[in-house]
Amino acid sequence: MKKYILIILAAIMMASVISCNQTARHKVLIITGQGDHDWQASSAAVKQILDETGLFSSKILITPSKGEDMSGFKPDFTKYKLIVLDYEGDAWPKETDAALMDYINNGGGVVVYNAKSDPGIARSESVTVTKRHSFEIRTKAADHPVTKGLPARWLHPEDVIVQGLKPSGDDVKVLATAFSDTTKGGSGKAEPVMLAMNSGKGRIFATMIGLPDGGENQALHCTGSIVTLQRGAEWAATGAVTQIVPSDFPTAAAVVLRPDFKAITTEDAFKMIADYDIQKSTRYYTYIKDQLSKATGDDQKLLDLEKQMVKILKNDAATAESKKLMLRELSWMGSENCVQAIKDLASVQELKDEVEFALERLGQ
Repeated sequence: MKKYILIILAAIMMASVISCNQTARHKVLIITGQGDHDWQASSAAVKQILDETGLFSSKILITPSKGEDMSGFKPDFTKYKLIVLDYEGDAWPKETDAALMDYINNGGGVVVYNAKSDPGIARSESVTVTKRHSFEIRTKAADHPVTKGLPARWLHPEDVIVQGLKPSGDDVKVLATAFSDTTKGGSGKAEPVMLAMNSGKGRIFATMIGLPDGGENQALHCTGSIVTLQRGAEWAATGAVTQIVPSDFPTAAAVVLRPDFKAITTEDAFKMIADYDIQKSTRYYTYIKDQLSKATGDDQKLLDLEKQMVKILKNDAATAESKKLMLRELSWMGSENCVQAIKDLASVQELKDEVEFALERLGQ
């Protein structure tokens, strides 16, 4: 009887944990329906990106189409912890605008995904955009929760730079900028691409990057635009950011994409590293090194990672460059479990130096 009571209690506790996890998600309303960009693609992507964090539960609300009657558009903002504006179109009823401002001033959070959807964070009489191109983003507010820990400079692919925006007051903080190159139809100066503002008890985060292009949508799939959107949304909703900067965040050296918007897993990293060559991104190798660093002091995790690296060494289809990377890491953290696999590569001319180095460091 005691055994069954314990099982029942455990089940109750587990159900309670699941319930808490479900209710802990912040409810998000994504408003879209009009715009010069592909809002169907962007709103669906924003929903997936936010929900992927486990912090949010998002719903998409589509406004009446352009030119249709907007008088009945009166969403109840107070039901949500965060409102995302992926919208540039007809004006809303004045009472809806007023309700949104009341929502913000009373503690609500807002993410502005498009510069023309402006609840007071920036203004301009004339907003223009550059031609699509890849460009460098520079972090300007390293102490702000959204951008804290991000690289000072990082590459962003095939996007437009919105020009002519001016922060609407001293309370608006420019988090990041991009130089608008005149050869791409730009202004020849640094333009803000991320802004943050406290308004009353609430917060507004605006991002001008990550717009779809109707093709490969590299800007939308950029890890930088994904992560900053996730972090900006958390800050707008709660005033803090608990998410760590992931190991696949881009740097000034290379663009990094997430084809399905999801963060890399250990399984993904080892699967993809097998095809590595020096012309490809080091994102998967960087991830593996990051996991090794985090596993320091945990013998079981290190052993599990070592076994995965040994599989790469034994994989006849894996590239020589991928094996060189694994040999480099095994040389300092490997155990007797990897020694034979390393010795088996001694006859491979391309790997001779790396094999000898690894065996020497391992005391063989």
